[in-house]
Amino acid sequence: MSTDKTPNTLSTLEAGGSTYHYYSLPKAAEAFGDIQRLPFTLKVLMENQLRYADDESVSGDDIQALVDWQKDARSTREIGYRPARVLMQDFTGVPGVVDLASMRDAVERLGDDPARINPLSPVDLVIDHSVMVDHFGDPSAFKDNVAIEMERNHERYEFLRWGQQAFDNFRVVPPGTGICHQVNLEYLGKTVWTKEEDGKTFAYPDTLVGTDSHTTMINGLGILGWGVGGIEAEAAMLGQPVSMLIPEVIGFKITGKLREGITATDLVLTVTQMLRKKGVVGKFVEFYGDGLKDMPVADRATIANMAPEYGATCGFFPVDDQTLDYMRLTGRDDAQIALVEAYAKEQGLWREPGHEPIYTDTLALDMGDVEASLAGPKRPQDRVALSDMKATFEKLMKDDAPDAPEEEQEKWQSEGGGQPKSEAVTDYGHGHYEHNDSQVCEIDGEKFKLHPGAVVIAAITSCTNTSNPSVMLAAGLLARKAIEKGLTTKPWVKTSLAPGSKVVTDYLAAGGVQDDLNALGFNLVGYGCTTCIGNSGPLPEAIEKAVNDGDLTVASVLSGNRNFEGRVHPLVKTNWLASPPLVVAYALAGNVRLDLTQEPLGKGKDGEPVYLKDIWPSQAEIAEAVEQVKTDMFRKEYAEVFDGDETWKSIKVPESKVYAWSKDSTYIQHPPFFEGMGKEPEPVEDVKNARVLAMLGDSVTTDHISPAGSIKPDSPAGRYLQEHGVEPKDFNSYGSRRGNHEVMMRGTFANVRIRNEMLDDVEGGYTRHVPSGEQMAIYDAAMKYAEDDTPLVVVAGKEYGTGSSRDWAAKGTRLLGVRAVIAESYERIHRSNLIGMGVLPLQFPEGEDRKSLGLTGDETFSIEGLNELEPGGSVKVTVKGDKGEQTLEARCRIDTANEMAYYRHGGILHYVLRNML
Repeated sequence: MSTDKTPNTLSTLEAGGSTYHYYSLPKAAEAFGDIQRLPFTLKVLMENQLRYADDESVSGDDIQALVDWQKDARSTREIGYRPARVLMQDFTGVPGVVDLASMRDAVERLGDDPARINPLSPVDLVIDHSVMVDHFGDPSAFKDNVAIEMERNHERYEFLRWGQQAFDNFRVVPPGTGICHQVNLEYLGKTVWTKEEDGKTFAYPDTLVGTDSHTTMINGLGILGWGVGGIEAEAAMLGQPVSMLIPEVIGFKITGKLREGITATDLVLTVTQMLRKKGVVGKFVEFYGDGLKDMPVADRATIANMAPEYGATCGFFPVDDQTLDYMRLTGRDDAQIALVEAYAKEQGLWREPGHEPIYTDTLALDMGDVEASLAGPKRPQDRVALSDMKATFEKLMKDDAPDAPEEEQEKWQSEGGGQPKSEAVTDYGHGHYEHNDSQVCEIDGEKFKLHPGAVVIAAITSCTNTSNPSVMLAAGLLARKAIEKGLTTKPWVKTSLAPGSKVVTDYLAAGGVQDDLNALGFNLVGYGCTTCIGNSGPLPEAIEKAVNDGDLTVASVLSGNRNFEGRVHPLVKTNWLASPPLVVAYALAGNVRLDLTQEPLGKGKDGEPVYLKDIWPSQAEIAEAVEQVKTDMFRKEYAEVFDGDETWKSIKVPESKVYAWSKDSTYIQHPPFFEGMGKEPEPVEDVKNARVLAMLGDSVTTDHISPAGSIKPDSPAGRYLQEHGVEPKDFNSYGSRRGNHEVMMRGTFANVRIRNEMLDDVEGGYTRHVPSGEQMAIYDAAMKYAEDDTPLVVVAGKEYGTGSSRDWAAKGTRLLGVRAVIAESYERIHRSNLIGMGVLPLQFPEGEDRKSLGLTGDETFSIEGLNELEPGGSVKVTVKGDKGEQTLEARCRIDTANEMAYYRHGGILHYVLRNML
């Protein structure tokens, strides 16, 4: 739009037989300065500012700041960014819809029309996080898992069906369709968005924020999007700008080609390691270089997907011929493709050969240097070359070995002691990996030994790889070759195949490899996120018993993007990210204590050893198989994407503006966030004599903080559910119960692998209640403090809140009574979420931390001047303990004026609600 300070840049273009209106970047450059070498991502932000310029929320100075960014390749300017749309998955989407429903109640209580609460931006919610791998390795696994999913989640699905009819601008993709990021890539994304207004069709870049950190996958299609907390996404859908500093942009130059036998997964694990080492938290990453010319969108999306793992806000690939090719393949209509090409070229958003924008910093990779890789055992950036896997695991075992002279340790690691020799125990050729805690197991009448390093889960899962036909078909081809050689999956391996869309099933069948995968146990278990998010389901009882009895360090190998501690399965201590064909290979080998570049996977039907190189498909074979992926497959599977099956359609809900909450529901409860809220905010009270709820180390993830995975019967959440008549077999997961704050607050800080430094050698969600000195669950301690009106703080190390954009990591923190977190540094999304829930993020002064200050957790913390806070300012923190009194000048990590407004209102939703009224 045109304002007093912003020139009129409204223009028109013709594409596909239609006329489109748009805000012209070349015209803006005439007024503000040359932008030829501005990074593509910042051009997208600049167009957004042009379109919303009103001299209030967006000014000409904001646009000028983006142009001037080129001088220093950085900026301190804060802008308000309005994405075109919002993407949700059901774990994070359900609490979002719960909050909207709760806001409607609050509006009604304050005497206004609840129907005023609606998304103002288009919202798509894809139900993809609820299917669990209960059944596996048989033809009926998919049908059985879906039936269990619908039964388990009936209350949640009923609620979402209500939301589907109650809210405008809100669509739901039913369960059993696919993973939100793959559905977004294959169907929802348009690259250029359009909107009808005043009889004109406006065109502008397709942009979004999503309630899942892997929203970045869509960057592979030239669409700027990233993950935000559910709280921030709700504000965006209600018309609030996303407040952000103009980011630094790191250029990643790609040259060369992948060598024979190297996959896109190997490439992304290499990129992730390089960028984590570089340090790109809070920054945009933009890929450029002539290596992009032949890189298909599927490979780009694989790399873009893992932006959270390398720490960046996004990992963007500009529009070019590969973008158009992918849009054609996936069935986008010709008019849309013509618009994308014309708009991108007109706006300078089209990648030209040799073009190198100005970047804050750069790094480069020749793809010819990439080698076969995995990542683990508990961080996605810890890449391990395939040839180093054996040595890496051996070192893990040695580090975990009991204290003893070296020669005894060597004997302990090499002997099979502790288990009697028996003719009835099948020898799988891994005897030299025996350990004194190797355990005899029996499954289906067959006895065998389970050794440390055993692969107990092999899962082809996650949006990262299941969106990529080349690696999926490579897995199928490897399975075929393995069967021809006479190899079989080891009996202790839980195998699963969870594609990101039904199209994958179509092309695996067309390529003739689904039967081969089935023969090795990789039957379809569901369409959605499974193992990667902790929905791996139970291990067979015999395996769980053996792992527990021997305290075995066993492994999962999964084609996912997340392998944090306690995430995949509570009994599996080491988790390795790998390409789909390597997942199949490790299922055949059965143990990660092998060098698959040198040692055999097993013996073939002729009695001879079979090596990985013997069954690895060639690039030519994979390319031939990829030819089976046809446009008709995409058009067929997405023709009725919002309809759902008969079970979904049969869910009946009342038509009403406000939701009829049920006190008996253990899935959906009315949250307390708006209780007692007035039309004006109260002054922010200082924190006086707060106690430490937990003192945590470095790289504490949102998986450690937020309730995730299975619910233990003896945990506070497990006790609550049993008190409400739910048997442990029906607990479902924390993620599925995100609409019930009573469950979620009890599961906050309850991860089985979290380590509270207030306790010695204790793992799990426990703390020391001060002053009683009693050890108890963190939730129980928080409630005891609440009885005494004692405020709480959390003390932490570096990179606090790494990982998924889990809004309950912040919501649960708030409900437990935590007023502030004091850490050495923060990951972007969690810091934002804390502010969005009215929790103050503070940063230790440079050179000081919990260790240098000698903190034990017994201290009290007082924080002054909270009603006079300034963004990025200093905050006086007084710490009293056995060592006397210490005063810190902590840094306020509320970084922008908008964030400060949210904090003063008690949270972002309170701010939005008051503004709407």
